[in-house]
Amino acid sequence: MSGQPATGDHAAAPRDDAAPWGVPATVQDRDRGAWFPSPRADGERVSVPGLDTTAVLPYAGSRASRRTRWLRAWMMTAPVDIAALLVPLALPHQHWRGTLVMAGLTVAFFAAGGLYRARRHVSFLDELPSLSGRLLACGAIVAIIAALRHGSAEYVLGFTRQVALAAGLVVVGRALTREFTLVARRRRWVEHNAIVIGSGPTAVELARLLRRYPQYGLRFVGCVDAAARPAPSAHPLIGTLDQLEKLVAMVECEVLLIADPGCPEPVLMEVLHRPGNAGCDLWAVPRLWGSRSSGDHIGAIPIVKVGDITLSGPRWALKRASDIAFASLALLLLSPVLLLCAVATFLDGGRDIFFHQERIGRHGRTFRIIKFRSMRPVDEHESRTNWSIAHDRRVGPVGRFMRRTSLDELPQLWNILRGDMSVVGPRPERPYFVEKFSAEYPTYSMRHRAPVGLTGLAQVSGLRGDTPISDRARFDNYYIENWSLWLDAKVLLRTVAEVFRAGGR
Repeated sequence: MSGQPATGDHAAAPRDDAAPWGVPATVQDRDRGAWFPSPRADGERVSVPGLDTTAVLPYAGSRASRRTRWLRAWMMTAPVDIAALLVPLALPHQHWRGTLVMAGLTVAFFAAGGLYRARRHVSFLDELPSLSGRLLACGAIVAIIAALRHGSAEYVLGFTRQVALAAGLVVVGRALTREFTLVARRRRWVEHNAIVIGSGPTAVELARLLRRYPQYGLRFVGCVDAAARPAPSAHPLIGTLDQLEKLVAMVECEVLLIADPGCPEPVLMEVLHRPGNAGCDLWAVPRLWGSRSSGDHIGAIPIVKVGDITLSGPRWALKRASDIAFASLALLLLSPVLLLCAVATFLDGGRDIFFHQERIGRHGRTFRIIKFRSMRPVDEHESRTNWSIAHDRRVGPVGRFMRRTSLDELPQLWNILRGDMSVVGPRPERPYFVEKFSAEYPTYSMRHRAPVGLTGLAQVSGLRGDTPISDRARFDNYYIENWSLWLDAKVLLRTVAEVFRAGGR
């Protein structure tokens, strides 16, 4: 197959048979089997009865790409960067402490600057300014620290030479990895199946660009929209938006491109939040584009990477590790407080100081939550269906104090260690109310994309007790889609403030 783009000098005889999905075929592109209307010599497209737009068809995926779907951008660039930064350790006059600090700081700066994220338009020259700026910043920081620790100018000069060597090797390594990435994409050794959401002009152009230029690393497998068009479409509508979850599994889609969907944004987001779709990488064409774009692009169409809408992969591993560390330390430091709470609960109401109740966790799984008992329900039905006991007279003074200070929640640290819960996340709710609220509020069930939490953004924002469920769901979903360790830290600090203010239930 030729690698030349489809232009007006390669027109072949038109076909009479129809293309798959009912798309009329006109002139076959010799490059990759796509179908285009016959152009005139002056560049204007000839009108074809029943079809006046470009029709784009998918092509068969390569065997190599099926074996390389697990590869991610950072898996090649990060090891090469680290190796380049550690080369000075092999030199005779090594400054091993400074070299290790430089390596760690540089990788952290690169990660924070998005230099390990996947890009559709890969260009070493585009990355060079950001790459150079971060290398200079890291080198300056480490050199200043070395100058403060060692008064010798000769030591600092020798270390600066090693920093310059490492920085130069990083630049060379990045240029080589980017060139290798382009070669692998052009030869279709690495490509990921992509569905375009939309069927308008922008979606048509995106499909055409992906079809003709494999260096973007995406294989166009079809498009979906709010409803299938009755008239012939410019490219194959493989289904409707409601069928997207099934189509993602059927065509092994890994990337979703939002172009110009014919539906309101809330409807689109509800579909994208479904479990089968949430695992795909999500890219979107900005609605207002035409001026300068600071993001990525496919051809001349700007696109932006939409942050992960679910907690998975490295982000989930990082959150789980922080949960284990926090819960272990909290259980150790708060053991005297837990003992005092247990004794007070026993004196207030006798035996059975712990209260166990079934709750719904991540992905709808049930688990038994552990709390200090503040009252005894009449029966199991009351325990499952009674919404609030804030003003129940059966709650004693000890139980009321622990509920206001949230001390009754501390045994849930054990649930966190077991993996039932997280430190920060949506409030765990009972099955009866989960079923009820999911039927009433479409976005409520989306909050189960993440593990439930001991505390959460909704709770520290005042949404506890008798507050609107729709607002709670909105805050919980915002937390999931914008998660970071710093966001967790902010929620924890606000939780501590609430505890000292006795602002609980």
